[in-house]
Amino acid sequence: MKVSNETKVGALTIIAITLIILGFNFLRGKTLFKSGNFIYAKYTDTKGLIISNPVYVNGFQVGTVFDIENKSADLSQIIVSIKLNNVYNIPTNSIATIQDNPLGTNSIAIVLGDAKSFLKSEDTIKTAPAASLLGDLMNTLSPLGEQTKKTISNLEKVLSNINKVLNEQNRANIEQILSNLSTATISLNKSMESLEAMLQNQSGSIAMTANNLNSFSKNLNDNNKKINDIISNLDTTTKQIKDIDLSKTIKDIQVVVGELTQTIHNLNNGDGTAAKLLNDPTIYNQLQGTIKSINTLVDDVKTHPKRYVNLSVFGKKDKSAPLIKPIADTTP
Repeated sequence: MKVSNETKVGALTIIAITLIILGFNFLRGKTLFKSGNFIYAKYTDTKGLIISNPVYVNGFQVGTVFDIENKSADLSQIIVSIKLNNVYNIPTNSIATIQDNPLGTNSIAIVLGDAKSFLKSEDTIKTAPAASLLGDLMNTLSPLGEQTKKTISNLEKVLSNINKVLNEQNRANIEQILSNLSTATISLNKSMESLEAMLQNQSGSIAMTANNLNSFSKNLNDNNKKINDIISNLDTTTKQIKDIDLSKTIKDIQVVVGELTQTIHNLNNGDGTAAKLLNDPTIYNQLQGTIKSINTLVDDVKTHPKRYVNLSVFGKKDKSAPLIKPIADTTP
């Protein structure tokens, strides 16, 4: 059977178109026949995800997006088919999120869970929304914007309260306070100048005090031996005082004081001669009379010596009457 040229051209054209379609799908990561390991993910927003977008686990590409299908009229449930390049142990509690990259290709990132069981082919993986880079930035700036608004509002209230507080009288008081503060600052500067003058190396009073202390220290150092001798003498004297039996001396003094007390008591209350001399007026009067007689005799001897001693050969004897009381008693 002879095939016409037109039939050959048509067959070649169909084959070429088929090869182009298969090659295009292959380049997109989609084969004509569905074979291999597939898992599915359900999203409400695919964020511009397209077929052949990569799928990563810990930054390593484990597959590609094979197909995207809508299963509801309101587009609330979009199923994404993920074709894995190999058999991987992906825990059943892993989560697939869409990573929106405005500067590059969107992708799916699978965050591995910690379950002991693993996903099988044709299983559905859990999903979670993931904000884009711009969305993260806006979500971060949004609370800051609200906080900034609140801060500005509070600042306005504070400024309003300050304006209410700072009336004319309070402004005058603040001016007076500032003036007093300026005066205090001037006084403080003068005090600092005085202190600086005191701290001068040559003429300052503090320097002079330091010099006096140095001189005093030098004197102490020069007289160190004398001070040591004095301290040694004090130690020796203290040791001698310590070695003295003070308790025995005190006991002896107590005995003497007791005996003296007893003697005084006997003189006041006893019958002896000393007690009578101190307490008997008769003995005192007799003793006083005896002394008076002796004084009279002495005065008589002085007045009439010839009566008792006659030394003159030719003299005559003194025949005058003797004294009967001392001359001191006769004189007015």
